[in-house]
Amino acid sequence: MTESEDDSRLGRSSDTPAEGASVVKNSRPLQTLLADTKISREAVKLQHDEQSPLQPHPPSLPKLSRGRKSCSIEETVRSRRLKNSQESLSDPVETSSSSDSLKDDRADPLSSAGFLLHGVKNNPCAKAPGFRDRGSSLSDHERRPHSPLDDHRGRLANVRLSPLQPSGPLPALEKNLVSASLRSTNRIDRDCLDYCVLARENPPRLHRNLSDSRLLDNMGSGRASVSSMRSNYSVLNPIRPQDVRNRSFLEGSVLGSGALLGPDELDRFFPDRRLGVYIATWNMQGEKGLPTNLDDLLLPTDSEFAQDFYIVGVQEGCPDRREWETRLQETLGPYYVMIYAAAHGVLYLTVFVRRDLIWFCSEVEHATVTTRIISQIKTKGAVGVGFTFFGTSFLFITSHFTSGDAKVYERILDYNKIIEALALPKSLPDTNPYRSSASDVTTRYDQVFWFGDFNFRLSKDRADVEAIMNQTAGGDTTPLLELDQLSNEMKDGSVFKGFQEAQIHFRPTYKFDIGCDVYDTTSKQRTPSYTDRILYRSRQMDDIKVVKYSCCSSIKTSDHRPVVGVFQVKLRPGRDNIPLGAGQFDRTLYLEGIRRRISRELKRREAMKNQSSSTICTIS
Repeated sequence: MTESEDDSRLGRSSDTPAEGASVVKNSRPLQTLLADTKISREAVKLQHDEQSPLQPHPPSLPKLSRGRKSCSIEETVRSRRLKNSQESLSDPVETSSSSDSLKDDRADPLSSAGFLLHGVKNNPCAKAPGFRDRGSSLSDHERRPHSPLDDHRGRLANVRLSPLQPSGPLPALEKNLVSASLRSTNRIDRDCLDYCVLARENPPRLHRNLSDSRLLDNMGSGRASVSSMRSNYSVLNPIRPQDVRNRSFLEGSVLGSGALLGPDELDRFFPDRRLGVYIATWNMQGEKGLPTNLDDLLLPTDSEFAQDFYIVGVQEGCPDRREWETRLQETLGPYYVMIYAAAHGVLYLTVFVRRDLIWFCSEVEHATVTTRIISQIKTKGAVGVGFTFFGTSFLFITSHFTSGDAKVYERILDYNKIIEALALPKSLPDTNPYRSSASDVTTRYDQVFWFGDFNFRLSKDRADVEAIMNQTAGGDTTPLLELDQLSNEMKDGSVFKGFQEAQIHFRPTYKFDIGCDVYDTTSKQRTPSYTDRILYRSRQMDDIKVVKYSCCSSIKTSDHRPVVGVFQVKLRPGRDNIPLGAGQFDRTLYLEGIRRRISRELKRREAMKNQSSSTICTIS
């Protein structure tokens, strides 16, 4: 038997899917066919051995085991079926459902392995586990004898696979919004889903706090836009009756994941977990007349966005404290509410919070300390306000230290008395008691801002300071700060331990003549100094970032210039183990401020109308 005859015989056996009936009728036993195949392989091997070692020739066929020959033929048949199915799948013209593909698959009689079905009982390979598993997967239709009609149907049948499905969720929409001031708007929550759909699909039970869910990660496709999200979803979350029954935020869960102050709610309002804080301190010199407009103090034009907190501290405040608070509310408008105001004599401290955020504030506490020998005189001392926002505790202190150029030691004593005698917190839990000290109130809060008229001066006479200011007209304040008493005492560690101050790029804020930008021209000729300062301290490194630190030079009704600072503060999630403020704010002040704001606008429009109607055109 020659090699070509053996190849042709193998080719006929491999083409059996088209001639299944004729192969079954062939009387030649299977053992004779395998024997001839073995002889042909030995002949091929002998012919290769006689060739020259330098002459290239194809590699010899792999040696098959006696029990694996019929199995390899079966695998060849199965691979051809898989190839046909892949070709039909890649054909764009052929499309059908998954049910059609299963029907066609059952219609295929597997006629290519017809001659193997008769000899599989006596084949040793049939006892192998792998062959038994493959044989058991054949249906009853495939085991019974095949007719030529079945073979014809098998040749025409095309195996079609079911369409591919996405293996994972679709990409989420972009979460960043255009404006940082509207970061709490247009948020999409899982609670906005249809509850009927959720009930039909039997999903896991949603959390009992509806507002604790994050943004919907898999909503929409990449072609969706923020505009469509705004039109289809509301900012308000739907509330289910069982959630109303089960949840009380005043006695809520102490677990962080289920708390109103927890991480889910924090991420909804502050995706970057940064809070904007605006600090303003001003020695008003006890003047009765307030500035006509406080926009430059609280809403400067060089700021892109308004902040979340507005904290205003005043020393030597005006006699009418309520009028001062009303003017602040009128300036900030309906977006902000006053959650607390404290006073110690003529020291005023006012806290305004963005209206959307009052639900996440705890009860507010305050304490005062006087540094005068006679405690009834409340012109020098400090007032502090403390509360918790989400899981971060805040302490704001405004103070007025002893005045005098050479009274540095007395001012240090004022500082030490305040940190020891300021009795805060009272009922609020300490967020980190292991880092607190009983002798220093500033260690018992996460974020501390201390601002006011500290009265530290420049340790030079008036002529020398003015000469340095004239030489550094370009804005370089380094020569002046080298003479600053506060900066030097902080470096020595004798005052404001652990506090920091932003770089100063403005001129000294004390002492001016009223109504102008000229320093003191009275007989005392006081030295210009940086008496008004804003300092900050944090338990964690880099929790507070300075955005702006400057003075408001447009307000000239006092001998001091107001100093303002803008900060970004790191927030952390909290728990419901703190007494919440439950949205309390000064409603009467809010309404009065809005009423004045509307009246001012109406007067302005009336003035413009009268001005336009009084214009007279004359013809000469």
